[in-house]
Amino acid sequence: MHRSGTTMAWNVFKFCTALRGLGSIMILLVLGVVGVTYYAVVLTNYGPALSQGGLDSLAALTILILFHFLLAMLLWSYFSVVFTDPGVVPPNWRPSTDEERGESDPLNSLEFVGLQADSSSNPRVRFCRKCNQLKPSRCHHCSVCGRCVLKMDHHCVWVVNCVGALNYKYFLLFLFYTFLETTLVTLVLMPHFIAFFSDEEIPGTPGTLATTFLAFVLNLAFALSVMGFLIMHISLVAGNTTTIEAYEKKTSTKWRYDLGKKKNFEQVFGMDKKYWLIPGYTEEDLRRMPELQGLEYPSKPDFDSQ
Repeated sequence: MHRSGTTMAWNVFKFCTALRGLGSIMILLVLGVVGVTYYAVVLTNYGPALSQGGLDSLAALTILILFHFLLAMLLWSYFSVVFTDPGVVPPNWRPSTDEERGESDPLNSLEFVGLQADSSSNPRVRFCRKCNQLKPSRCHHCSVCGRCVLKMDHHCVWVVNCVGALNYKYFLLFLFYTFLETTLVTLVLMPHFIAFFSDEEIPGTPGTLATTFLAFVLNLAFALSVMGFLIMHISLVAGNTTTIEAYEKKTSTKWRYDLGKKKNFEQVFGMDKKYWLIPGYTEEDLRRMPELQGLEYPSKPDFDSQ
């Protein structure tokens, strides 16, 4: 049994190490897809159409403006996820309240040591034996990053980072703008793709034609796959649930942190509507909404009384 457990731990370690190395490659892959798409849409097809004059030029200009806007928002959101820390437990963090009993006095040293020895004494305050520290509610340990992440949703190899409390909004915006951009590219390249199967002569070199074909196939595939992820995460936001929590609670019909769709949405996107589609928050939202920091989350009154 001991040998089997050691072997399993070693396999998990190798898997996590592989994911760390894979991440940098995935960033290059994302930029590669962006490059192929840009070449096909701007340089090969719709950039040259600007000089044709008439409605063709107007249509090309409209497509290029929309394409560049969505691309800018996509990359802004993407690199915001990549470079934003998802949320780490502060050093020597300890809960300021006993949430189980509803008392507001800070934990004294004896109670703190007791929680370290047996975190089951308070199910809403848990102890991570890998990090050797207490972890707040909704916090989970990431084996790839090697640390606890606040309100961890999942580790995403596409962004070489965990998705957690501080960058979950940016991740959702990345999905949103990726879906819009790939759908736009699929639609504007579809006539050129259909032309491949017609008897008409297609203008362009074999290289430009192959790039157009590849860009259409890639963007169609990404649009369909991202749409599924986007729908899933919209449902998670509506219920104030993370991917990990959705798996953990499984068939449970009641959820402590489900405060209604409006408040659940605001806990991710903030209260300022002008910032809902931008990867960032206002200082006022960060000040008046501690849940955006990932350490405190309001729950239903009926759960607090249990």
